[in-house]
Amino acid sequence: MASPLDVDRIRKDFPILERRLAGDRQLVYLDSANTSQKPRPVVEAMAEHYERHNANVARAIHQLGEESTAAFEGARDKVAAFIGAPSRDEVIFTKNITEALNLVANTLASGLADDPRYRLGPGDEVVITEMEHHSNIVPWQLACQRTGATLRWFGLTEEGRLDLTNIHELITPRTKIVSLVHQSNILGTVNPVEQIAARAKEVGALVLVDAAQSVPHQPVDVSALSTQGVDLLAFTGHKLCGPTGVGVLWGRREVLDGLPPFLGGGEMIETVAMEGSTFAPIPHKFEAGTPPIAQAVGLGAAIDYLTGIGMNNIHEHERVITAYALDRLADIDGVTIIGPAIPVDRGGTVSFTVDGIHPHDVGQVLDEYGVAVRVGHHCARPVCIRYGIPATTRASFYLYTTTAEIDALLDGIEQVKRFFG
Repeated sequence: MASPLDVDRIRKDFPILERRLAGDRQLVYLDSANTSQKPRPVVEAMAEHYERHNANVARAIHQLGEESTAAFEGARDKVAAFIGAPSRDEVIFTKNITEALNLVANTLASGLADDPRYRLGPGDEVVITEMEHHSNIVPWQLACQRTGATLRWFGLTEEGRLDLTNIHELITPRTKIVSLVHQSNILGTVNPVEQIAARAKEVGALVLVDAAQSVPHQPVDVSALSTQGVDLLAFTGHKLCGPTGVGVLWGRREVLDGLPPFLGGGEMIETVAMEGSTFAPIPHKFEAGTPPIAQAVGLGAAIDYLTGIGMNNIHEHERVITAYALDRLADIDGVTIIGPAIPVDRGGTVSFTVDGIHPHDVGQVLDEYGVAVRVGHHCARPVCIRYGIPATTRASFYLYTTTAEIDALLDGIEQVKRFFG
């Protein structure tokens, strides 16, 4: 099936894709799960903000301050519309998704919430999965250490999917929160969030979704997810054609209102006296200090760009590209795909090993041919432990990826085999 995108036209919006590397090799960028490239409209929007509107937000009545505030809050409106949030106030800007996930873990662990639903303590349980990024493992380990709660997790099947056979034993009335990845950054697996959230709701547990790898690649509607039981969802700007330094936490108003502040400082307060303080309503309760203003403007521009292309079109393009890559990789002797080997309920991230060759050696040789992939455990080391491997080579795709680039990857793998053979 053909892609619905005019990829050649899209690639013209990304100047970096025209680069020639050492040895006059054409750049083949297959590392978008790590960070996406940025189109000209995003770069230009940020430059224009700094050149003409730069000022702090919500702290000045002069024209520049008003313009900067309008641009920053306008970006919040764009994010809310992009993910289908019922209210702009439910969109919290953070510096990245790691901070967003830590915000939830730390506020639950603080013990400061009035409502016991939003406090972790001894006897409570937190449920995650074995395929999580470290940013959705370590904060919960720390939270459990602080509170005496217990950390539990879903295991993985041989095919790289969640093992849900014990879902009723894992998610119980003791479960306070279930925090899981929507699409795995190492396996590409798209998880059955609806099924897991439904069980969580049966026992009254909160549900937090790490959507760093799904929001950039497919339509995500938090209103629909909320009806399925999702309470909170986080993603990051730099994987979404936006800049680094900005992330998003969305949450149902009731939950965000119930959680205590995460960071203290300016802007998140209502009143301050030496004897104590009261706090601003959401979203500002969670946005202490000067926020990532220009980064939010850039994120808004990225959302405009992707919306203009169409998230359904982007998702279908990646489905076509991923099917092509999986099919071609399966034809190479010695290559083993780690994760689902068929393009069903999976995204455009493919991790693999090459028999007898360490992934770092694979990546180094590919780089000599201009092919940029990521090697290592991809901040998901428990997955590598589960499958008994030290690391993988990971190729990841986006709206600007072509079948010719997949062919370059395949040719590079053959060069790797010849070099080490």
